[in-house]
Amino acid sequence: MIRTAQTFASPVVQAKGWINGISFPPDRPLIDVSQAAPVDLPPEGLRQAIADAALNDPGAHLYGPVLGLPELRHEVATRFSASYGSDISAGQVCITSGCNHAFCAAMMSLTGEGDEVILPTPWYFNHKMWLDMTGVKAVPLPAGAGMLPDPDQAKALITDRTRAIVLVTPNNPCGAEYPAGLIASFRDIARAAGIALVVDETYRDFHSVSGAPHDLFTDPDWDDTLIQLYSFSKAYRLTGHRVGAMVASPARLKQVEKFIDTVTICPNQLAQRAALWGMRNLDQWLAGERDEILDRRAAIAEGFPVLADKGWKLLGAGAYFAYLEHPFERPSVQLAQDMVGAVGVLALPGAMFMPEDYPAGQRQLRIAFANVDRDGIAQLYDRLAGLRPALSALVPNRVSS
Repeated sequence: MIRTAQTFASPVVQAKGWINGISFPPDRPLIDVSQAAPVDLPPEGLRQAIADAALNDPGAHLYGPVLGLPELRHEVATRFSASYGSDISAGQVCITSGCNHAFCAAMMSLTGEGDEVILPTPWYFNHKMWLDMTGVKAVPLPAGAGMLPDPDQAKALITDRTRAIVLVTPNNPCGAEYPAGLIASFRDIARAAGIALVVDETYRDFHSVSGAPHDLFTDPDWDDTLIQLYSFSKAYRLTGHRVGAMVASPARLKQVEKFIDTVTICPNQLAQRAALWGMRNLDQWLAGERDEILDRRAAIAEGFPVLADKGWKLLGAGAYFAYLEHPFERPSVQLAQDMVGAVGVLALPGAMFMPEDYPAGQRQLRIAFANVDRDGIAQLYDRLAGLRPALSALVPNRVSS
């Protein structure tokens, strides 16, 4: 069977299709909380640095090293060493064309047809899609209290075909920040089983903990088990430039190099120069961005009683995301589509983040609030609070439930 036919269509692409042909009145524009990507431009200084590189740096237009710009690899190693209180070398860092590319490269270096990878649910759908397309079985690990995965349950799922456990923290889609001790427990289980622990820290820069979110890198033998993934897209608003990173053993990166050389040859040169300039010049600016995201997270929690009174539950909130349980009987995919016409809100249904036969997904929604300020969150809650009568008005012959 064709590889791409083994998986589902992109949830974001599906959701964007729900607003095609719909006009939203000026006094009630669409509130789009479907995608976790900043829409504002990068800071002017960073845009100027990209322009200068495009005009004056010949290397910005040529093939470069497969594993990335040496200066950027060194900067990542130095910065991450300081952040995590460890000693990461440039030889343990590679630059990728976004964090999704890093995940795909890691999986290609770890798995073969028929192998298994444990993914906590709700999972990041692109992870599941890649495993489907490469013939790797995604083994779901349902989240428990606080939307946190259980290491003992993961241990029970390991078979002789298991090649990795994947964690995303802060989590996409539910926003949960995994405690350091929990992450270490997963590392210990992975090491004992001889498999990899892949930790996707795309949203690391917006963690509520000011210090290191875990201590995995303080282990002198960390790279026998750990593969860390990172994205510059969220930190510096470089989503369209596609630049990410992987931190892993030199032996792992030799295998990853084959994949990158075959798919992209090298990471985007302008993007790498942009990421390097950002790391060297935007610390204070990024701190302000983090403060704003944390304030929006606070607004999500502070304003939630208006929805709690209507039967909603806040299951998780952190980084760019709030994860909600809705009070309606209709499946989450249908509800998410109905919300567009009923209240002008576009969100992703929980069913898109877990297996089809998981009933929990039918009661959940993901809210990506990175582009919605405090006033926007208040408007969002106001619309969701009025969703029941709006649904009745939208579909008069359907029982509103």
